[in-house]
Amino acid sequence: MEQILLGKSEQNVYLNARYGNRHGLVSGATGTGKTVSLLVLAEGFSRIGVPVFIADVKGDVAGLAMPGVLSEKLQQRIDQLGLSGYSLEANPVMLWDVFGQSGHPVRTTVSEMGPALLARILELNDVQTGTLEVAFHLADAEGLLLLDLDDLRALLNFLAENRAEVSKTYGLVSPPSIAAIQRSLLSLDSAGGNLLFGETALELGDLMRTDLSGRGIISILAADKLILKPKLYSSLLLWLLSELYENLPEIGDADKPRMVFFFDEAHLLFDDAPPALRQKVEQVIRLIRSKGVGVYFCSQYPDDIPSEVLGQLGNRIQHALRAYTPRDQKAVKTAAETFVPNPKLDVVSAISQLAVGEALVSTLQDKGVPSPVEKAFICPPHCRMGTLSPEERSAIIARSPVGIKYDKAINRESAYEILQRRTSQNSDAAKPEAEKPQAAERSAIGELLWGTKKRQGLVETMAKQTARTVGSQVGRSIIRGILGSILGGKR
Repeated sequence: MEQILLGKSEQNVYLNARYGNRHGLVSGATGTGKTVSLLVLAEGFSRIGVPVFIADVKGDVAGLAMPGVLSEKLQQRIDQLGLSGYSLEANPVMLWDVFGQSGHPVRTTVSEMGPALLARILELNDVQTGTLEVAFHLADAEGLLLLDLDDLRALLNFLAENRAEVSKTYGLVSPPSIAAIQRSLLSLDSAGGNLLFGETALELGDLMRTDLSGRGIISILAADKLILKPKLYSSLLLWLLSELYENLPEIGDADKPRMVFFFDEAHLLFDDAPPALRQKVEQVIRLIRSKGVGVYFCSQYPDDIPSEVLGQLGNRIQHALRAYTPRDQKAVKTAAETFVPNPKLDVVSAISQLAVGEALVSTLQDKGVPSPVEKAFICPPHCRMGTLSPEERSAIIARSPVGIKYDKAINRESAYEILQRRTSQNSDAAKPEAEKPQAAERSAIGELLWGTKKRQGLVETMAKQTARTVGSQVGRSIIRGILGSILGGKR
């Protein structure tokens, strides 16, 4: 059975790869060593051939791509733990970034994101969410692809223009709700969230790669800017989890996970989440295990995670919590209660007295039984514990096998173009009827000025043609102005 060495107590503490898909939790106060534990876990899974996805909230996780530097402090920890054969080495890494600056762009389509998660990103209320759901149903009925935010805006304008007919089929749609969604889209645009939507959309297979040596590639999402929009950050990660759940086949319990997914700042997933969304999260966490995917949450306090989800997390690494406030004291008690007791260890006292780099660890052992909690010194990672320079980051991006696929956005025909064409066709069809009185008026003026003799027919024809051309140009100008104000500019 393959194992990942986590640290050392009276004996070595391992995470068994066979139970890596039973999920886990890394928690502890800021500065107590959570990031190091994440690096050790990510490296360990990569070495046994398991692809990893991890969000880099502070920028220091990207150090996985570079070998570490031997320092005096690191050498002391190696000697303390008796790590024979320890070496400094880099890991196979792919860098991603929603904003396309620190990695390959991460994109999905509006349709793939769906109304529930999109409503959370836009921070809509229940009524506005219902209107958004109507818009999605209307897109399905009309055969309209929703790829980017321009498509969604065009659809909302189409919904507003046909509100009476749509309301008869789907229920009342109010102009204030449509306007509120439009304003939220504008806010998302200004924050750069529009870059998330479009094509080429991210394919899950590109997150589940191994290198030529068989090591799992670690996909690192730059989230230092993304975290400033918490609902966008958490909804994107939840979308990725949902896509894995919906698209991967069942494999049951295997010798090792098919993929491991780390969710840093996990409390953002559950903050202000409506009950329906919480229920979906719980369902995904409970069932994705059988798809071979392990999910590891990272947060300061264990009680940041709802109890229904917390109960699904079989592998635990708990760093220090300082019981300075009633909130801290409650968190310490909650953390202690989630471990299998160890007669040799007072867990409540130990949690508040752990030094940096120490942790209480409990992992699943034979037959999936959790081990009694142990106090352990966490192993140092083999990679750099720090950030990448811009030059190092650029070099990693340049040699990535997926750059040619994702770095350049494409824009194929979708709802925006289709609805714009319909509007133009309707306007063109209406023009001849509107021009008939004008043509008759021009004909009467021609007779008055030029007469009706045959030799004057050419002059009259030229005059009519000139008037019609001027009228058409003015008409097209007005139509473009209307489309610009209603549908918004198109890239």
